[in-house]
Amino acid sequence: MAQEYEQLLLRNQLCFPMYACGRKIVGRYTPYLSPLGLTYTQYVVLMVLWEYETVNVGQLGSILHLDAGTLTPLLKRLEKAGYVTRKRSTEDERVTIISITPEGEALKEKCRDIPMKIASQGSALNEKDAKELYRLLYLFLEG
Repeated sequence: MAQEYEQLLLRNQLCFPMYACGRKIVGRYTPYLSPLGLTYTQYVVLMVLWEYETVNVGQLGSILHLDAGTLTPLLKRLEKAGYVTRKRSTEDERVTIISITPEGEALKEKCRDIPMKIASQGSALNEKDAKELYRLLYLFLEG
């Protein structure tokens, strides 16, 4: 390939290994989440709610780096499953408040061991490199 097209080589794209790693990681979660009827994105929404109990859609989107258009159908499915409630804020009806339900809280116990199961699958990274990758990825997300 001519030098003026060097920027189009896949091996020169930072985005590609990030994308491929993301798909691989989500794929590792699927065998554990599918029996629970959860997608990876629903799982991370629940993780936020297990930590905070109640957030508004804007806060949730900010934490997860997702827009309202992505979150709304996902939250509707979680609500239909009985894991969350959605209601309008009494202070500002444009704001939707998301809360974990007792059923959603109970799901936490079923998900409790998933992080350890994922970690036990091994990684090419040692603990120091994993922490550095985590730091760099969040640096990229915040940039």
